[in-house]
Amino acid sequence: MKLFPLILILVILMSCDKKPLKKEDVPPSSTSKTSGNIKTNPLKNAYFGETHVHTSSSMDAFIGGNRLTPEEAYRFAKGEEVTANGSPHKLKRPLDFCAISDHAEYLGETYTLMNKGTPGYNDPVAKQMREADNYEDAIALFVKYVVTPARTGGSSHPDFYQGEASTMSGWRKNFQATEKYNQPGKFTTLHAFEWSSAPNAGNLHRNVIFRDSIVPKIPFSSNDSRDPQKLWLWMQEQIDNGSTLLAIPHNSNGSKGMMFPEVDIDGDPLDKSYAETRQKMEPLIEMMQIKGNSEVHPQFWANDEFADFEMAYSIQDYSGRTFEKRNYVRYGLERGLKYEKDLGVNPFKYGFVGGTDNHNGTPGNVEEDNYSVGSHGYADRSADNRTKQVIDGWATAYDISPGSLTGVWAESNTREAIWDALYHKETYATSGPRIKVRFFGGYDFKKSYKNQSFIEDGYKKGVPMGGDLPQANGSKPQFIVWAAKDPIGPGLDRIQIIKGWMQNGQMQEKIYNVAVSDNRTIHSDGSVEPIEAPVDLTTGQFTTNKGSSQLMTVWIDPDFDPRHKAFYYVRVLQLPAARWNLYDEIREGVTFPKSVPKTLIERAWSSPIWYSPK
Repeated sequence: MKLFPLILILVILMSCDKKPLKKEDVPPSSTSKTSGNIKTNPLKNAYFGETHVHTSSSMDAFIGGNRLTPEEAYRFAKGEEVTANGSPHKLKRPLDFCAISDHAEYLGETYTLMNKGTPGYNDPVAKQMREADNYEDAIALFVKYVVTPARTGGSSHPDFYQGEASTMSGWRKNFQATEKYNQPGKFTTLHAFEWSSAPNAGNLHRNVIFRDSIVPKIPFSSNDSRDPQKLWLWMQEQIDNGSTLLAIPHNSNGSKGMMFPEVDIDGDPLDKSYAETRQKMEPLIEMMQIKGNSEVHPQFWANDEFADFEMAYSIQDYSGRTFEKRNYVRYGLERGLKYEKDLGVNPFKYGFVGGTDNHNGTPGNVEEDNYSVGSHGYADRSADNRTKQVIDGWATAYDISPGSLTGVWAESNTREAIWDALYHKETYATSGPRIKVRFFGGYDFKKSYKNQSFIEDGYKKGVPMGGDLPQANGSKPQFIVWAAKDPIGPGLDRIQIIKGWMQNGQMQEKIYNVAVSDNRTIHSDGSVEPIEAPVDLTTGQFTTNKGSSQLMTVWIDPDFDPRHKAFYYVRVLQLPAARWNLYDEIREGVTFPKSVPKTLIERAWSSPIWYSPK
């Protein structure tokens, strides 16, 4: 692999102000906030939050009709009502934490668009963007000024852009809102931005999230470089300057084979340095969001009976995308094991999080029965629009989902504890419901546990999700798995453990049903009889007298071979519930194509636990 040319490195560093924001940039009400006196739980609590959402500070969202500011988005996340897409809207339940991840590329433009009297405010193009009040005008502006430059390498800014100073002003505005709404112990805000690289329309986007308020004066955007390695170089510069941060890639399903690659963006084979840097900077990957579930695809995982879930099939109709096995997370985990064998380091050693990528400024708006304002401005603001419009050149509106949530296990609801849980991968993704999932691996657990007594043993005698099993020393690993249903959702159907391993240089995998509801039997071949739990298609009501409120087991891998590198992750499956489009049909009288499912099986995915032989 070629070394970075020294001149290029200097150009990148000179283009980024290395000094962090100063104390005077922080609102007075937030400078005294600390988390030192917050009560902690050493056995950790589950917190649910959003790591991927866009406000009017993202130019694509602004053009599409979003006028909610970061302040309003945080208030929405806390459970307050806002006006979204022209209608009053609020969450059914507030979030515990939120990271607003506006696109770094156009923070300067949106600052100009939203602040009367600033230079460029009266520019004709800026005026067109503010006055676009319908889908057709908005999509034309979006394609011309956002999509085309991002995917072709053309001019990265419209003419009314006022330079780096306006970008700094936009970033400072987000910074101040994030500081203002952070309430240690009650509601956590995390500084963040999105780096939105899409070479040849292949999605390489990353959300960058900071642990505290030590952030640079200006974020790094794909206008600076479309190469992830340049992003990581910039991140190391921020670390050297006192920041603590991580990056989370998303939408591997639309990456055109570039998310889990064989070569870097310059065409050079991946080497140990690449693998070490990627593993350091990117501990997590977004499993699911509005534009699809990236776990697996039924075309390539035909033996996975639950693979066909929120696939956003129409993404292959836009931007030259095609479905490839190498675009999916389970493939990435397996390919990472082979890289570890070949390079000594696994570049794809990812834990799991969820996000929405909502462009309405409504973080965590994931409930299927609360999707009345859509997620992408004019494109899907009404039920009628959702039957026919296209979302940002990605997918048809009826093909997308409300998105996903991140669950973390942390000692307290503070920036430090939430970020540390993210970094250590003690995280899980849910497709929306607030399912709780625990997962521990070890060798000296009891055969069974009562109530919550397993948690202390899990930490004392094993490792939690995101961890590495110690050497086997002649024993087969045990796994404690526990899940609790969303209090307002259907019962749980089952818990599965997905295992991937390397054997004779080949990637292998197997799905195990390990805990099931309603006293069913797990047959000798591992199969389980399905439950009949229909959804009432006239009301959307799910079955309430079946399924479990909690499931738990201690499972031993029957096929364990201490010679083989392996990963294990948990998938928890709910009983069926109504999909958002069924509620549109019931409430608004619209009709969707017959191919659109009316129900779905919501789920959660734990971060993996890895095993490596000596």
